[in-house]
Amino acid sequence: MPDIVIHVVASALYAALALHFWNTRWRKSERAEDGLREGLRSGLRAWERAAILMPLALHGGLLYAEVFARSDLRFGFAYALSAMLWLAVLFYWLESFLYDLDAMQPPALALAALTVPLPALFPGSVVLGAYAASIEFRLHLVLAMLAYSLFTIAILHAVLMAVAERRLHRKGGGAGTLFAALPPLLTLERLLFRLIGAAFLLLTLTLATGIAFSETLFGRALRFDHKTVFAVLSWMTFGVLLAGRWLYGWRGRTALRWTLTGFVLLILAYVGSRFVLEVILGRA
Repeated sequence: MPDIVIHVVASALYAALALHFWNTRWRKSERAEDGLREGLRSGLRAWERAAILMPLALHGGLLYAEVFARSDLRFGFAYALSAMLWLAVLFYWLESFLYDLDAMQPPALALAALTVPLPALFPGSVVLGAYAASIEFRLHLVLAMLAYSLFTIAILHAVLMAVAERRLHRKGGGAGTLFAALPPLLTLERLLFRLIGAAFLLLTLTLATGIAFSETLFGRALRFDHKTVFAVLSWMTFGVLLAGRWLYGWRGRTALRWTLTGFVLLILAYVGSRFVLEVILGRA
């Protein structure tokens, strides 16, 4: 089967599942009566778990074949976004065994549907020679994608928490059946900071391996280009957020603002800069 067909099939499956979860978890829950709320807490059904694995397997196979199985490693902003959302959906699938996060499935699956075909449209650039064969580079790449994906999940958590909290205050004690299907806000908040803590650790390792990689290839520990500057600024932002949480108990809108700021800086570090180079300036 041609790769482009696999891209389309995986994207269509993600989109169909996003529509399914939107219909069954969002649209219906907005009109649900109180008696249905407990039914919304049942989590993923067995067939839903199996259905999510189908596009995940196709998507993961594409990424492996196009990024890691080639002798001339190829990468760019499209592959970065595609890998981020593949990992995000995978983490959500694993999280669903511990928490009822059905309401988070529609945005994650919809974003994955949009990013699956991107590498076919924007193939990026080929990494040759010492770069492609370097263990440091491949480790750096894997760690970076893990960090990006965990921060993506954290952003989705933070935004949904902010919306649920606003609805809670506006409605005077009720957040609506859609958000009633989520775990309590305090549980989501603890989960959010665990995600940010794990992602911060991965980002720290990403920067450390980047320094090692830079020394191996260029003979200096750190190249002060835009990617390095934005990555370090993002790392500092999330570090301040975690320190503020630990020392001052930051939460709510304060935590959301810092999370959004750190995520935007992280996106600008690689994905945004590669998008400008590859799409706007036409330079691979």
